[in-house]
Amino acid sequence: MLKKRIIPCLDIRDGRTVKGVNFLDLRDAGDPVELAKRYVEQRADELVFLDITATIEKRKALAELVSRIAAEIYIPFTVGGGIETIEDAEVLIRAGADKITVNTSAFRNPALITRIAKQFGRQCVVVAIDTAFVSNEWTVFIEGGRTPTKSKALDWALKAESFGAGEILLTSMNTDGTKSGFSIEITRDVVRSLNIPVIASGGAGNPEHFREVFSKTNCSAALAASIFHYGEIAIPELKAYLLARGINVRI
Repeated sequence: MLKKRIIPCLDIRDGRTVKGVNFLDLRDAGDPVELAKRYVEQRADELVFLDITATIEKRKALAELVSRIAAEIYIPFTVGGGIETIEDAEVLIRAGADKITVNTSAFRNPALITRIAKQFGRQCVVVAIDTAFVSNEWTVFIEGGRTPTKSKALDWALKAESFGAGEILLTSMNTDGTKSGFSIEITRDVVRSLNIPVIASGGAGNPEHFREVFSKTNCSAALAASIFHYGEIAIPELKAYLLARGINVRI
């Protein structure tokens, strides 16, 4: 059985790590290079770096910062933000990214998923899906959660897989930053319907939330930010908690 992964996420704005609630009210969470080094020491399984304003500001992700982080870590490193072409992806992979995550650009042009997968391998392509429960259904949002679409999260996840996505990063905007727990229903539905790994994101507040999402949805990984950044949960303690409760994690 594959071990479940614990993944800290660095949301980057103006070169600093930030975190908000429901994608709003961002506050500083520290230097991304120092945080990345800390998470390697704490035995995080992977690291995600999201330049959260790159798409809105119509610029590319911060390749120089990616290079600095990559030089300090040896765990798998996923990078996203402003990736619109195969050349954008190549710049970040050359800077040290192991995987590329695409969101708005992939939604608007799913063929980008296929091109990146063909160039670098399917395992390199993570499609990030931001979704919120609106009018009794899980709706896809793009442009950093600012713009609703007419697509349902499950439909888009299935389409992304068909175009070559190797993994889905599913974030519930309803619970993001609230520390009230992951959105189990939509995570479970996406996991059951796809044949690729799904990373659950949005809502982690305590170790029990991780146990719940792993045991109730069979997701491959769980991602969190503020609880790690602000020292509310140490990754070794979280993994020990999960292991003691029958969740297969890497110590």
